[in-house]
Amino acid sequence: MLRTDVTVIGAGPAGLFAAFYVGMRDLTVRIIDPLPEPGGQLMALYPEKYIYDIAGFPKILAKDLVNNLIEQLEPFKPIYTLGERAEKLEEVNGDFHITTSSGHTYATGAVIIAAGVGAFEPRKVGCPGEAEFTGKGVYYAVKSKAEFTGKRVLIVGGGDSAADWTLGLKDIAEVTLIHRREQFRAHAATVNQMIEAAEAGEVRILTPYELKEIRGDGHVREAVIFNNATKEETVLGVDAVVILAGYLSKLGPLATWGLEMEGNKKIKVLDSTMRTSRPGIFACGDVASYNGKLPLICLGFGEASIAANYAAAYAHPELKVNPGHSSERDEVPTPAATH
Repeated sequence: MLRTDVTVIGAGPAGLFAAFYVGMRDLTVRIIDPLPEPGGQLMALYPEKYIYDIAGFPKILAKDLVNNLIEQLEPFKPIYTLGERAEKLEEVNGDFHITTSSGHTYATGAVIIAAGVGAFEPRKVGCPGEAEFTGKGVYYAVKSKAEFTGKRVLIVGGGDSAADWTLGLKDIAEVTLIHRREQFRAHAATVNQMIEAAEAGEVRILTPYELKEIRGDGHVREAVIFNNATKEETVLGVDAVVILAGYLSKLGPLATWGLEMEGNKKIKVLDSTMRTSRPGIFACGDVASYNGKLPLICLGFGEASIAANYAAAYAHPELKVNPGHSSERDEVPTPAATH
């Protein structure tokens, strides 16, 4: 059984940075995530959206932030265990044994849970044709803007993602946005920009409309929409339907690991060390809960560095918690995993 000093559950930004800091302590690290690639929600949901609140970057694409984190971590040779969900946790002879959905078991000296909002899936409309045309013109995220170039795109939703992509695609596609209510949940400034774009003829906004049916011939060709006020139906010719109605999330098996919880989706950390109610297990990022918590990526990085240093000291008590200044290092080490 291949053993690492620390195992990080979750390959989102907080998890990747936690793994980096474990490497900075000259320790080995494994990263477990159910998604097929690192990056968490940033890569799965909005890789081409800009993030504006990362220190040192006026703005940065989500996918570029993830790629930078991966590059920063790479010298430490992390072990990526992707496409596997952490399910069972046992303590064996002073180590933790984590069994995943693949049936494999991994030994480690300490655990950092950076699982974000947990396992998530898009909220679906449930209309006829939706399941049939998923992957054939029905989308739940915009992963590549170029894919929509020159297409007739129907966006469904009233939140930030729907508003952002209505604006984000307007210069390359013919965009129609429908929302079941007159009012939008998105940030007011974004809504105002969207309304201005509609008034300029750059996009079309239809409210209060719902998606009733999706039709096609192997690929999406039409969408039937329903006006909640007049009860009238309208058929739109479309090439793509992007459903941005939010996401359903759950912590899954991690909730059975004997940790003190806040509700059913958050893990309570006991103090500023990011330790949980179970010794040797730490939490950081969106999954971690404490008084005054703000779910921001920039704060998740700070939590990740704290969790990593305390996890390192737990796995190797001879280590000091304080890592010192990185500028004092002569080189970046490349540790090898231990058995």
